[in-house]
Amino acid sequence: MKTIVYFSIGILFGITMFKSEAASWFRIYEMFQFKAFHMYGIIGSALFCGVIITYLLKTFRVTSILDGTEIQIADKEKGWKRYLFGGLFFGFGWAISGACPGPMFTTLGAGFFPIIVVIAAATLGTFCYGVLQKYLPH
Repeated sequence: MKTIVYFSIGILFGITMFKSEAASWFRIYEMFQFKAFHMYGIIGSALFCGVIITYLLKTFRVTSILDGTEIQIADKEKGWKRYLFGGLFFGFGWAISGACPGPMFTTLGAGFFPIIVVIAAATLGTFCYGVLQKYLPH
């Protein structure tokens, strides 16, 4: 049952990403050149919804519909370095590839198979971080 729910949510998310053009390399390129508001509007509305939903989940102690356990959101760790450097690496990868993790899979699902190279590189980068994590300042 959980697999069907997660799969359905993923399909809905992918359709939304594709139809909103958030998976469009051209829209991402426009954003990084500050030529269009489109992507900033998508990111801003996602941020706004995320803040509201997080507040509601924490305030009303909502439980999961799948297993009834309380949804708990851990507080973020303090410090600016991890967010600055993580954001820079993420942003550079996004600018170079024209895709962030959600749209990568949406692009693959839409039939643009060269994105497999980007997905493989992102997976390799994640693996390298896992190996080097204990040596990095957090």
